Amino acid sequence: MNFLLDRRQFLKTGASAAAIAALPAAVATGAASAAAGAPEGFKADLDAFADELIKLSPETATSLGLDNGKYAALKAKLSDLSPAADKAWANEAASIKKRLGQIDRARLSPADQLRYDTVGYAADRAKEGTAFFYGGGAGAGWSGGAQPYVISQQGGALSQVPEFLDSQHQVHTKEDADAYLARVSAFARQLSQEAERIAADAAKGVAPPDFVAATTLGQLKGFRETPAAQQRLVSSLAERAEKAGLKGEWAAHCTKLVEKEVYPALDRQIAAFTAATAKTAPGAGVQRLPDGDAFYAWALRLGTTTTLSPKEIHQLGLDQNAELKSRMDALLKKQGLTEGSVGDRVQALNKDQRFLYPDTDQGRADLIAYLNECVAKIRPTLTQLSHLGLKADLQIKRVPPDIQDGAPLGYMNFPALDGSRPAIYYVNLKSTNLWPKYQLPTLTAHEGIPGHTWQGAYLAEHHSEIPLISSLMGFNAFVEGWALYAEQLMDEHGLYADDPFGQIGYLQAQQFRACRLVADTGLHAMGWSREQTVQFLTGETGKGTGAMTSETDRYCVAPGQACGYKMGHNEILRLRAKAMTALGAKFDLAAFDDALVKTGGVPLTVLSTAVDAYIADASKG
Repeated sequence: MNFLLDRRQFLKTGASAAAIAALPAAVATGAASAAAGAPEGFKADLDAFADELIKLSPETATSLGLDNGKYAALKAKLSDLSPAADKAWANEAASIKKRLGQIDRARLSPADQLRYDTVGYAADRAKEGTAFFYGGGAGAGWSGGAQPYVISQQGGALSQVPEFLDSQHQVHTKEDADAYLARVSAFARQLSQEAERIAADAAKGVAPPDFVAATTLGQLKGFRETPAAQQRLVSSLAERAEKAGLKGEWAAHCTKLVEKEVYPALDRQIAAFTAATAKTAPGAGVQRLPDGDAFYAWALRLGTTTTLSPKEIHQLGLDQNAELKSRMDALLKKQGLTEGSVGDRVQALNKDQRFLYPDTDQGRADLIAYLNECVAKIRPTLTQLSHLGLKADLQIKRVPPDIQDGAPLGYMNFPALDGSRPAIYYVNLKSTNLWPKYQLPTLTAHEGIPGHTWQGAYLAEHHSEIPLISSLMGFNAFVEGWALYAEQLMDEHGLYADDPFGQIGYLQAQQFRACRLVADTGLHAMGWSREQTVQFLTGETGKGTGAMTSETDRYCVAPGQACGYKMGHNEILRLRAKAMTALGAKFDLAAFDDALVKTGGVPLTVLSTAVDAYIADASKG
């Protein structure tokens, strides 16, 4: 599933004017820091890079639990979405790349060489992004994901800011509440800035497909039709201020801001978006956009951190899909399911009442309770998979109903570095039928432990030992590849020993990721239609038409991202096999897993360096 929607989005939204002004002269001039070039000064360089990047994204400071102390002013701000912000991100990438060039990499420790290569990779991708006037530009290079449209069913201020303020902006003091109100006002500014960008992009031939536009417009209008006093923006602040014992008319103040600032800005956005999408170019993929093929090549590189072509990735997906279907076929036959294709038989499972929760509030509550049971069942296996001893605290919640129509089927947010907020694993329960019970254990291994939550827990629980910049870069293929590998670890360690349908669900999840390689490249490089893609996914995976329509629409607005899962998984398995061959009896699975997690997340092109270092170190033992 999609991970870290908040951080990936916020890292590429842009810079506030105040943050631009506050950046050190090195950003504007490209001058190296005084310590650059000296290995002992490399930590200072990394800290400087992180300081500059976090000031470009106030939301990230909050997400990481760092909006205090020297970053306290960021708590009242949201990112600037103006052209000036684009320039600031571009300047930052150029500056970091120049300063890295003045450091003697050969004199760095192996760990610092890994960080050097990782930061350099992100800066290079950010620089490449400046070639396009759409898609996030240099900011997307740091986040590891491009989105071609200013807003969509899963992107833009409306889909991000209310949820961010509700779940991540802490309200304990009057200053916190005042900062919340300031951010509501800044939210209105973002909506207006997006409206300007929507119109500008449309004039140059960039607007989302009509089916994406219809869903997105429905979300915009649905929000606008909700009375201000009933908005989650208002109730979240009022309820938490009351709980904290803060006196004041917080609900009234926030309601007034929504009525006087947010709604007028949203009206402008609705008008701009309606005009921009009244007549869009036919087609679902980015091939239809200016420089669309070049844009997709860049987006695919961001999503996979490889240089494989769309054709190569497409064929790889077809091959792996066939292999996984063969394994599923054998398991299905053992359960007496012999008629029809693998997809047909899985479709039948999806309608089997044994695996469906009632589509009611109680059914949703029972489903989430089962997810927590899955976490409890997995935890005892962790000592076999890691020596890190992480706590990996986790909350499981449904996707908020006001954004569920466009949200992924499942995702998670990493924990705050200061421990103020645990990881949050979200499951989309627009309908409980989206998640038959047999699919939930592997989903939990992916989003929870030992997947995203475990990896994020290392960054949080060891943050004092890790350069902050490791939490400010996103490498989709590593993060999603690790989570897919985590699913496999659970299968290898007996999670499905007494649950054959759970194992079918695991294999279906793996097969689905192989099909994503086919679908994403089909949409964006081979002229596939939305209908063709949905038909392929439903026919091959057996997943429901509604779910696969939602997934297809997601691929349309986030090209390349869906390919990161299986590409990352493939590379991790290749490197594990290499380590096992090289070390023989000295191979320690937990130590290998820890070597991956302790990178903090790196491009696949850099990951082999970390594994080679693990092999060399383990060989000495």
